Amino acid sequence: MKLNFLGTGTSMGVPVAGGFSYDSLSLDPRDYRLRVSAFIQTEQTSLLIDVGPDFRLQSLRSGIKKIDILLLTHEHADHIGGLDDLRPFNYVQKKPIKTIASPNCIKSIKERFPYMFPPVKTPGSVDFDFIHVNLFQSFEYRDIKITPFPVQHGTMEVWAYKINDLVYITDVSYLTDEAIHFCKNCNQLVISGLRMSPTHPTHFTIPEALEVITKINPKNAWIVHMNSQIKQAEVENELPKNVRLAHDLLVIHC
Repeated sequence: MKLNFLGTGTSMGVPVAGGFSYDSLSLDPRDYRLRVSAFIQTEQTSLLIDVGPDFRLQSLRSGIKKIDILLLTHEHADHIGGLDDLRPFNYVQKKPIKTIASPNCIKSIKERFPYMFPPVKTPGSVDFDFIHVNLFQSFEYRDIKITPFPVQHGTMEVWAYKINDLVYITDVSYLTDEAIHFCKNCNQLVISGLRMSPTHPTHFTIPEALEVITKINPKNAWIVHMNSQIKQAEVENELPKNVRLAHDLLVIHC
């Protein structure tokens, strides 16, 4: 199983529009981050996690040709803003895309993209096949096993996912003991860490993410959803040996 980090940046991307988040541009290409998203490829299955406003570019530069399953973590714009760009996949695959998301996320999508759904569905708009899965209930498809579990993003519940022995957690500020136990000793952990400091009401900082990584004890951990304060070359050498900052287009084997 391979995971391709399509994007590792925050909701505004790095750098942000207008260049308001930096004094000078970094010369390190790893410090340019599209909105956070990931693509998983197994021998039999192609799986996309979140589809933000950068997805068209992400799909082109990563060569994505097929999406069997879409996992959505929550309904914020940087995670669902690229839904329209799934249309070509419908056209080529000639079937709806199997999609797993929370009831709140599905409700929000239907309210914000009403033209994708009856009774006002626009011909040619995206087709979804929503798979209703309860938290901690597994869904198996071909060679992949997916289990959603809840984490907190401030006061908002976000769905994280265990995919075979990979755990993917983004936009998180709190994990329950149950969630930590569920992730314990996984092979690969992806988790968000916004910045070094100060603390944030809806996101882990990198030091807070490191505390959770220690509790989960994965073989390897990868930090995503970083803002422009994080410079790859400066921060990565400060991390434990089994923890790394992910960067756009990085591919890992799980």
